Amino acid sequence: MLQSPLWSQVAFRPQHRCLLCLLSRNAINVPLPLASVVCSRPSLRDVRRSVGRLNVLAQAAAVEAPRHHQAPGQGVLQVNVVYKFGGSSVRDAERMREVADIICSFPQYLPCVVLSAMGKTTNMLLECGDLALKTSMDHISDLQPLKNIRKLHLDTCDDLGIEPAVRSEVERLINELQQLLIGISIMQDLTPRAKDSLVSFGERLATRIFASYLRAQGVPARQHDAWDLGLTTTDDFTNADVIYEASLPAIAAALAPKPGQPVEIPIVTGFLGRGQVSGAITTLGRGGSDLTATVLGAALGLPEVQVWKDVDGVLTSDPRIVPSTRPVTELTFEEATELAYFGAQVLHPQAMQPAIRSGKMNVRVKNSYNREAAGTIISAARDMNCTLVTSIVLKSNVTLVDIISSRMMGQYGFLATVFDTFRRHKISVDVVATSEVSVSLTLDPKKIVGAPDDELSQVQHELDKMAAVSFRKGLAIISLICNVEKTSEILMRAFSVFQREGINVLMMSQGASKTNISLVVDGSRGTEAVLALHREFFDGPSVCSITGLPLSQGISVGLGINSRSNGGHSNN
Repeated sequence: MLQSPLWSQVAFRPQHRCLLCLLSRNAINVPLPLASVVCSRPSLRDVRRSVGRLNVLAQAAAVEAPRHHQAPGQGVLQVNVVYKFGGSSVRDAERMREVADIICSFPQYLPCVVLSAMGKTTNMLLECGDLALKTSMDHISDLQPLKNIRKLHLDTCDDLGIEPAVRSEVERLINELQQLLIGISIMQDLTPRAKDSLVSFGERLATRIFASYLRAQGVPARQHDAWDLGLTTTDDFTNADVIYEASLPAIAAALAPKPGQPVEIPIVTGFLGRGQVSGAITTLGRGGSDLTATVLGAALGLPEVQVWKDVDGVLTSDPRIVPSTRPVTELTFEEATELAYFGAQVLHPQAMQPAIRSGKMNVRVKNSYNREAAGTIISAARDMNCTLVTSIVLKSNVTLVDIISSRMMGQYGFLATVFDTFRRHKISVDVVATSEVSVSLTLDPKKIVGAPDDELSQVQHELDKMAAVSFRKGLAIISLICNVEKTSEILMRAFSVFQREGINVLMMSQGASKTNISLVVDGSRGTEAVLALHREFFDGPSVCSITGLPLSQGISVGLGINSRSNGGHSNN
């Protein structure tokens, strides 16, 4: 029963025999004697008006009522699942309340929780670093993104009613952040090592606040910086690799139940580790909290890690490009890895590696804004009988390099020389196609260390000695994550779409990948091409509905050649 003054009067004042009158008295201050009159036949207008007031009062009582959570994992002594929540899932106090509610909604699980920084905090921290290089030390405290970070986290502390000691620690960390920015301003240098230290503050702040909020709700929780659990990395600042041999046993020992100690939910910083040689804070690259979660799951030998995002799972394409995109219910590790490497933003490219190493752990992608959605389950293998194309990914602003040598015929060492040149300049290659006298490859300018134009000019200068080199910029890679056992049908239908739309394919690569066909097109036609391909492969009757094969749980794709209509999506 709602505990409000209104319901107290109903319960304890039997002379108020008419609830409608009582509502009227409370709502419009009718004198008590009038409210005590028994009404035998209220009008319909009175009923509607009174019910409306009752709803308002009930809603107000619900808003004012504090949230109380039942601690999950009652009787469970060992962490048995890992949840990871991204920045949009914990962007403010209200979202943190929602995450706490999600965590406590599954009483059979004792989770380890990995958190990203709140909202756009990482972007604001990077902006602070850039501005510090152009700002005198006396004015660092006036940097607007620093003010925004301070306000966001302290307001969240106040809204959530966290412990005073933790609020003081949050203030201390923000002051420490300000001191680091002053140091950057004085040195006029933002090294990769300093940048990793700078962006670490987002996760460190978010996890402390959230753990304190859980404790305030009566849920035992303890904050951990990932390096304190033993997450050890290489010293490749801003994009470090996990050293599994050192990390996995250390994490397992750190999170093992301790005799005589209370069971607490570990709240762990995502994205962060500690360099094995330097001992300095390192980061795992943008989106690296996914990798933190799967590393923890592998270390603990868990059957599942849940990555909670702001979408209903892995989608058939980017919803910003294709409004009719839909979730894919099943993926393999290889498919998920290819999706991540070619631009899908759902998972970190390396997040599947710990699951593959484990051999028994699945990864589930869920939506923290829609917890009822089934999400996407990612595992070692799945039934591909009803699958042609799983997802279509667009990667924009790529550079195509054509390297042609008349001396390549019968020569050895040519490709070794080409790729060694890119290695020395630390330029990552995405897609490769070769012939007897030429090699074509694509580069992502965002992954080039240093100024892209300068690096490419140096590469061209070195390769000019042995081949003719040309660059084409502003192109796009369309990656079809698909069942390559049906390559002939996929390519027939894809090229029929390109012919119909007048889109020219500049390069194609399938190679050794068992899940990906990459097509390079003019960047200005990339979005148009993805829309047309999505209509072709995801609208119309499903493979299984025509062939009579048993339906799989994943997305089934169309066989109809004429698929320009938008009706009848098949989402099995």
